[in-house]
Formats: sequence, C-alpha cells, structure tokens
Amino acid sequence: MNINATLLGQTVAFFLFVWFCKKFVWPPMITAMEARQEQIADGLAAAQKGQQAQEIAEQEAAKMISNAKTQASEIIANAEKRGNSVVDEAKETATSEKERIVASAQAEVEQSVHSAREELRGQVSSIAVAAASKIVDKEIDEKTHAGLLDDLVKQLKAS
Repeated sequence: MNINATLLGQTVAFFLFVWFCKKFVWPPMITAMEARQEQIADGLAAAQKGQQAQEIAEQEAAKMISNAKTQASEIIANAEKRGNSVVDEAKETATSEKERIVASAQAEVEQSVHSAREELRGQVSSIAVAAASKIVDKEIDEKTHAGLLDDLVKQLKAS
C-alpha cells in the first residue's frame, strides 16, 4: 500500500466532504442560526418593551392610587363638614324649640297667675261683703270691729 496514494485519496475525500458540507449542510444551519438569533432578539425586544410597559403601568397605578386617596380625603372632609352642619342645624332647631316651649310655659304661668288673681279678687270681694254685712248687723263697737277685722285677715291669709 502506497502512503502517497492514500494521503492523496484522503485529501480529495476531505475536500469533497468540506464542499458537500459547505454546499448542503452549512446554509440550512446558518439559516436556522439566523432565524434563532432573530427570535432571541425579538424576544429580548419584547421583554424590554414589556418591562417599559410595566414601569409605565406602575407609574399610572401610583397616580391613580394618589388620586383615589385625594378624592377619598376630599369626600371625608365633605362628609365631616356636612355632619357638622347637620349638628349645628339640630342645635339651632333645638334652641328655637326650647325658646318656643319656654315662651309657651311663661304665657301659661302668666295666664294662671291672672286667673288666680281674678279668683282671689272675687273671694276677697265676697269676704269683704260678708264682713261688711256682719259689721252692719252688729252694733258699732271698736272691739267688735277689731275682732271682725282680725277674722277677715285670718280668712285672707288662709285663702
């Protein structure tokens, strides 16, 4: 066996293998690698866009939460103001009702006093008439008059 012929045959076979690989194997592999590279690049770009979208969404959520807190505090403040005004209105209503009741009671007391005075005047006049009739019926004597007047005073005090 001749080493030169073997070496020459192996060299030719190697170059045929390289040509075959370069012609039929390498292009589909390069195409597949480029496609995979594009997929990876697209995935990284989508991930970056997703991360940016997430950051924007977080910022918007923070703004919405801040706005909601502001609105809630405004609603609470308005409710407190309304509650205070309702309490003030109730106090004013109660005060006016109290004044009306007091005025009504004072009017009733004045009317009762007036009717009691009228009744007392009637009783005094009837007692005076009774006393005068007793005085006229009896003799005119100072001691007798003094006793009758004392009785009249006692009757007035008892009434």
